[in-house]
Amino acid sequence: MKRTRAALTATLATATATALSTLVALAPSASAASLVQISNFGNNPTGLSMYEYIPANVSAHPPLLVVLHYCGGSAQAEFSGTEFASLADRYGFMEIYPQVNNPSNDCWDVASDGALTHNGNSDPAGVISMVQYAEAHNNIDTSRIYVTGNSSGGMMTNVMLGDYPDVFKAGAAFMGVPFHCFYTGTVRGWNSACAQGQVSNTAQVWGDYVRGAYPGYTGPRPRMQLWHGTTDTTLSYNNFGEEIKQWTNVLGVSQTPTSSSVINGNWTHTTYGDANNPAVDAYSIAGVGHALPQSGMAAVAVHFFGLDGSGSTGSPSPSASSSPSPSASASPSASSTGSSGACKVTNQVSAWNTGLTNNVTVTNTGSSAINGWKLSFTLVGGQTVTNAWNATISPSSGAVSATNVSYNAAIPPGGSTSFGYQANHTGNAAAPTGFSLNGSPCTSS
Repeated sequence: MKRTRAALTATLATATATALSTLVALAPSASAASLVQISNFGNNPTGLSMYEYIPANVSAHPPLLVVLHYCGGSAQAEFSGTEFASLADRYGFMEIYPQVNNPSNDCWDVASDGALTHNGNSDPAGVISMVQYAEAHNNIDTSRIYVTGNSSGGMMTNVMLGDYPDVFKAGAAFMGVPFHCFYTGTVRGWNSACAQGQVSNTAQVWGDYVRGAYPGYTGPRPRMQLWHGTTDTTLSYNNFGEEIKQWTNVLGVSQTPTSSSVINGNWTHTTYGDANNPAVDAYSIAGVGHALPQSGMAAVAVHFFGLDGSGSTGSPSPSASSSPSPSASASPSASSTGSSGACKVTNQVSAWNTGLTNNVTVTNTGSSAINGWKLSFTLVGGQTVTNAWNATISPSSGAVSATNVSYNAAIPPGGSTSFGYQANHTGNAAAPTGFSLNGSPCTSS
């Protein structure tokens, strides 16, 4: 088991490092200033390192952004490999780049009891000490403290918002998992079931995990922005839907989006709560794996935080092709689906013992938009669907149909949408066959 966990951790680190090395070329020019290490910053039970970045034009009473690295990463890699530092230069906010210094496992601890507890005894406590140090030494605006991270840092972003709702105003998690999804009871434990998208709970259960981290807390909860690629094989895209369930429940808003739009061709953007100032702000990136943030995404997160000087804490829609705000009514029936057209289906099956998940991407290869879709296909004998996300599937075996939910009904020409399901199997975990979209045959791979 230890070797398996180490191998999976190495995969996570390698995939993210490769992605971020590519993004360096896309990022704005490096900041003139540099990271400064701070020693003796306070309670630090796991021996983290603190690095701060104060841009030359820092405001007199600056907001603070905490930026958390991926497995195998470092403060410097996150500083130079993402666009957050150049955005701090532009807008004058301060940043902290924490770093794990564990030689055997440099992922953040999101798995132990001490990590999933307010004022616990693991990594989150050290990160909060860094925030408190900045408050004491840099005249930080304590009402404007935010956190972001990718991969392991995205997981940790979920944990920091759950543990310290009294500290953070908002977070942006790139390629993360829900709070408590990675729980093993051990420090820096690897949870393969969660990583592979096999963990699904009701919104209430997910919300209770967050509330249980800080019993008795009744104050405001931080807003959450979520990002995930539909073809992520390191941390399954299934976790994106589970995060949405969790944070909509925590923040007391409906799981039915208040707005939906397609941005930049393959970003499906949904908002939950107030569309102009969403409690939960979600970006599903079609056809992208474990390789976020991409160029421009950090700026969207900074806008969500309100750090760009706009005075807005809403979500931008650059180059957006917006659909009307969906209602809470049921998804369209077969008779009300949109026009048929050419289509392509890509399956991504992850199997284990007697179960599997399949992340399905549907691409509209026709010349006209699809407004409402129903994808029919045939499951291999012995497979039975147990749950689904981003679509409703019926029946549970044999010849089945997946129908869009309210927020992903539109597929523009050349655009894609994704859904997934978990199923039991009796030995054959092959992908389904015989795809047709609104009655027209699809090619598949």
